[in-house]
Amino acid sequence: MSGTVEPGNRAGDPVGDGTRAVRAGLPDPVPYEPALPGPVFAAHFHLPGEPTGPYTYGRDENPTWTRLEQAVGELEAPGENVETVAFASGMAAVSAVLFSQLRSGDAVVLPDDGYQALPLVREQLRTYGVEVRTAPTGGDAQLGLLDGARLLWIESPSNPGLDVCDIRRLARAAHAAGALVAVDNTLATPLGQRPLQLGADFSVASDTKGTTGHGDLLLGHVTCLDAELAAAVRRWRKVVGAIPGPMEAWLAHRSLATVQLRADRQCANALALAEALRRRAEAGDPRDVRTVRYPGLPSDPSYPTASRQMRRHGCVVSFTLPDRAHAERFLSALTLVDDATSFGGVRSTAERRGRWGGDAVPEGFIRFSAGIEDTDDLVTDVLRALDKAAG
Repeated sequence: MSGTVEPGNRAGDPVGDGTRAVRAGLPDPVPYEPALPGPVFAAHFHLPGEPTGPYTYGRDENPTWTRLEQAVGELEAPGENVETVAFASGMAAVSAVLFSQLRSGDAVVLPDDGYQALPLVREQLRTYGVEVRTAPTGGDAQLGLLDGARLLWIESPSNPGLDVCDIRRLARAAHAAGALVAVDNTLATPLGQRPLQLGADFSVASDTKGTTGHGDLLLGHVTCLDAELAAAVRRWRKVVGAIPGPMEAWLAHRSLATVQLRADRQCANALALAEALRRRAEAGDPRDVRTVRYPGLPSDPSYPTASRQMRRHGCVVSFTLPDRAHAERFLSALTLVDDATSFGGVRSTAERRGRWGGDAVPEGFIRFSAGIEDTDDLVTDVLRALDKAAG
């Protein structure tokens, strides 16, 4: 992928992704003041008379959050009147949607192949009397569980298996059944997919990953078109106190300026790597790569749906090596890639996902996050490590 926006991405947009990213959330220019004001560190604010705001107490609002939330909203749904709520982590954002919307006796539909922490959320929901139904992401299998549900939770592409579902189709069916729709957009980021424009009520993400992209902060957000839904999410943040620090919010806003540049290089690297891995898998050597998944690979089963709804296919490639020992030899042989559990950063990372025990993946399953290294260098390093592991 080139550094320009893909054909069709500009439809209805006055500017491209890169232009929007560097301007998003900036205040009107003030002579002799910085373009992006520094973080505001304040537990309280001067508050004469009645507390009419906008800033009253540091657990409720902060000017640094406001600018970040405005910026993220502009990326999530350009030209739309949306509300974004920033959180201390992606899981804080996930929890805010689920626990602000669900009550005892409600039913929720979750993916059974989603993020590793979702099983912990399922257990907690059940203790509160919420009926939890699960189905795989692939094949739009969640469609069969919507009757009487209060909320449908979608994760597409799924992490770490990279299955994709038809968000528009699921959102239409869920709304027809009276259910709200939330999409975990962490892996795609707003640069790769816009869930609200696909029919979702909530777009949720861990901004720890690709949105901020430097692997140095924890953050999350929820964006809604409906002000009442956003108010419920914001109220939950106030109740549990899962607020971002001003410094983290400022760093995140600063990082957004490069999100398009990072996303384009990461996606280009991921596709090049996926193609190289596919060739090795097709060679059929039982001592080498066995399966490869990447939504941007034309041979991938998710490619037709992903190409309809995704604007970029993401930085994560998943592949399977013969066994645990083989995978660990491969990881040890890499020189340009960190063995780490996150993804979406400027430095490539990879891990044997089965080491955590929570994902239904083979022992030799590798989740690889392509960074922004030179493509040839990265692919060469991976192929050399595979040769060494197989030798």
